[in-house]
Parts: sequence; C-alpha cells; structure tokens
Amino acid sequence: MKALLLILLVCLACVTQARRITVKEDVSLKNAVQNAIAGDTIMVSAGRYKPGNLIIRVPLVLTGVNQPVLDGEGRFEVITVQTPGVTIRGFRIVHTGVSSIEDFAAIKVIAGHHVTIDNNIIEEAFFGIHLSNTDSARISNNIISHTEQPEESRVGNGIHLWKCQGAVITRNQITGHRDGIYFEFVTGSRVESNFSHHNLRYGLHFMFSHQDTYLNNRFESNGAGVAVMYTHHVTMIGNSFIRNWGPSAYGLLLKEIRDSEVSQNIFESNTMAIYMEGSSRITLSGNEFRTNGYAVRLQASCDDNHFARNNFKGNTFDLATNGSLVMNKLDHNYWDRYEGYDLNHDGIGDIAYHPANLFTLISERIPAAMVLWRSFTVYLMDRAEKAIPSLIPAGLQDTAPMMKSYDRLASTR
Repeated sequence: MKALLLILLVCLACVTQARRITVKEDVSLKNAVQNAIAGDTIMVSAGRYKPGNLIIRVPLVLTGVNQPVLDGEGRFEVITVQTPGVTIRGFRIVHTGVSSIEDFAAIKVIAGHHVTIDNNIIEEAFFGIHLSNTDSARISNNIISHTEQPEESRVGNGIHLWKCQGAVITRNQITGHRDGIYFEFVTGSRVESNFSHHNLRYGLHFMFSHQDTYLNNRFESNGAGVAVMYTHHVTMIGNSFIRNWGPSAYGLLLKEIRDSEVSQNIFESNTMAIYMEGSSRITLSGNEFRTNGYAVRLQASCDDNHFARNNFKGNTFDLATNGSLVMNKLDHNYWDRYEGYDLNHDGIGDIAYHPANLFTLISERIPAAMVLWRSFTVYLMDRAEKAIPSLIPAGLQDTAPMMKSYDRLASTR
C-alpha cells in the first residue's frame, strides 16, 4: 500500500511540474528539448528551423503548429528519441544526412517504448522513420517521400522497424524509398491501410517477423512488390497488389513461411501475382487474380498449402510449377479458362480442372522456351494436352472448379 501511494505521489509530481513551452527559433527549440522535464509539451511555431540533431531524453510531447519545417541540411539526423513515452506530430522534416555507415533518419527511436509519431510530412530523408528495440509504437497518418530517385544505396527505407513488438503502422503514404515498410524481428504488430508505391525495391519487406497482421494496404508500382521471408503465423487480408511489373517482379513473394493466411486480396497486373518457395500450411482463399503474367508460381518445395474460393481472370498463366509431385490442394476456385460442364446445376464443374498447362511445365524447366509463347507450337501442345491429360501432373488439379466467379470482391480497391 505504501509503495502504491509513493508511485501515485511521484506521478502527481510529474504532472504538476510539466510545462507547456512555445518556441519560435532554432536556439529556443534546441534549448527547450535539452532542458525539458518529463511530461513537458513543446509547441513549435510555424517557420523553418535548422537545429542540427535534436536528441530527446525525457518523455515529452513535441508538436508542430502549422507544419513547421525541421531541416537536416543534408548533414544531420533530425530527431533522435532515446526514451519511452514520446509523441511527435505536426512537422515537415526534410533533407537528413546520408551515410553508408549510419542510418540517418528524419525520426529515429532507440529503445523508446510507447512512442507516437503521427501527422508528419517527411521529404528527402535517408530513412524516414527508424525504430529499433522499441515496443508498442504507433506510426500513423505520415506522408514519407523521396522524389530525387537516387541509387538504392543512397536512400534507406520509409518506415524501418528492427527488433520491435506490438507496433501499429496505419494510414501512412510512402514513396520513393528503398523499401516502403521494412520489418526485421518484429512480432505481434499490425500494418493497416497504408499506401506504399513507386519504391525502388519492395513496397513491404519483412523477415523473421512472426504473428503480424497486414490489413487493407495498397502496394502499387514498386520494384518488386512485397516480400515475406523466414516467417510464420502471418495474416494478410484485404490488401491490393497492383502493377508491380518488371523482369523479376511479383506482387507477393512467400519464401520459407508457414502457418499463415492470405485472404481477400486483389492481385492485378503484376509480372507474378504470387511466387511461393519453401512455404507450408498457408491458406489462400477469397483472392482475386486478374491480368497478371503468372497468377501463381508454386515451386516444388511447397507443401500442404490450400487454394480455395479464389477468382482467376485474364491471367497469361494461372498456375505454374517446376515439380511433378504435387502436395498442395486446390478446390472451389473459379478459372475463366475452365470449359467443363455442370449437369446437376450445383454451380460446381463435373470434371476437375488442370490449371497448369503443358507449356508452363516446359517453360519452368527451360525458361528460353518462353519465346514460343503464342506460337503454333504452343497451340499444338494445348491440343495434345486435352487429348492426353496424363502429360501434366495428375495431382495438380482443382477437384471442384466453380462455374461462375465469386463477386464478393470489389472491382477496384
């Protein structure tokens, strides 16, 4: 009881001592941050500030009034947070330093749990927001852009988290960075309603990051789409993967992941909508695959994955594999190339559908064969396949193909 009373008295003392400070110039901003006590609120008036590197060592609220500009002058990391309980909002932060050794950021948080970063505009930063060893952070409503399009080594990630848990990343826009959002050793976090587009490499890239959820994000026109690697128990629902197009681009790469869900997503106009390698026990359901080069490239190293209730429309190839032993399940998908019949009118085709045609099997083994695509040779292969179905793996089939497409997904998102 005495200990609880002591804690309450300390908290009350902090509240009564906390101040509201307004600053209008570089020197007063630097001094206000250096001399702040726990619980202070620092209001930064509109204007352009060049304070060097602001290091925050006590819990405080740093608020911009009418979007003041913090300029790193191409030399400095702008804000460095080294304590829990900090809020940063309402700033325009520009021109951080660039270094191949140090990860300069517009806002960097080091072991600063329960940090809030929202409603900021970050432009031409090496890293936009960089968090490490930080739990329960909230990053929301920020616009992070790099318009100069430098080489990949001259720009970092828009939002970068390393060794964090319990983060919420929501309603941010990221463009022009190396990776839009990057997770490594990040657990129990949620990424929701972000727009990551025209980044040099990935719209979202995460490795060794388990039990995370990705909801209603849009990943568009990135160098290689989204990469999910060396991870388990990931949930990806309601996302859009649009126009990630190039020689080795894909909407979603699944490499060495397991026990996950990919549902209710839209994959449109990607070189490869989904590329799967070494992946197990993944449920892929309710997705829309349309006008992609490859809808799904399923490597022989994948097993026990289940494709159900997906729409496949207008793809060049619906499914390709490089193996003959099939250890995955397909059922109740809609395939626009299915030519079967439904005599009992239950909406399900009476004969199984084989989505991987003979030419895709050959081109997986001999990539140079792709030059024959749309040739008379390929036409003859298709005819031979229909006459002799045993030419393709018997197990790679949808046992209950749907006669009509599912209409629950919106035409655009």
